[in-house]
Amino acid sequence: MSRIGKKPVVLQSGVTINVTPANELVVKGPKGELRQLIDRDIKVKVEDGNIVVERPTDQIRHRALHGLYRSLVANMVTGVTTGFKRELELVGVGYRAAVTGQTIDLALGFSHNIIFELPKEIKASATAEKGQNPRIILESNDKQLLGQVAAKLRSLRKPEPYKGKGVRYSDEVVRRKAGKSAGK
Repeated sequence: MSRIGKKPVVLQSGVTINVTPANELVVKGPKGELRQLIDRDIKVKVEDGNIVVERPTDQIRHRALHGLYRSLVANMVTGVTTGFKRELELVGVGYRAAVTGQTIDLALGFSHNIIFELPKEIKASATAEKGQNPRIILESNDKQLLGQVAAKLRSLRKPEPYKGKGVRYSDEVVRRKAGKSAGK
């Protein structure tokens, strides 16, 4: 039995769950609504205020999907109740970010600014305090989408190992390398 798959997901107050006949899970809560298609072999049930994910057999495919869908359901419940947040830090001289509506204007040391269009499910804000690196704060109820957008922003200028310049997650540790002169 999957260790993750057999753990029930606690259904918090204000959250409603519905499984459509097309095997689509719909989770509604105070922060919005999320939808996820579920494999036809996996069953999702609500028992005693908990969500239980069950699999029909011990085939490798079913065991893999069991833990996957349990994690997806747990992330959906957390997303519609508390939401998710991701912070990015811009390290480098002259690196700036400005948020207007659903667009982020990034100055990352290129000859031009990068205009990044955000999906409507994500809220963004940018802060630039004196003496600290500029930060971009992304918030959403969809963990998958939030991670994908944060990774795309990071890929615009990945942190390089010699000076540490680039876009990085606020909790990321960049391993620094010694330069040419240290090799002698």
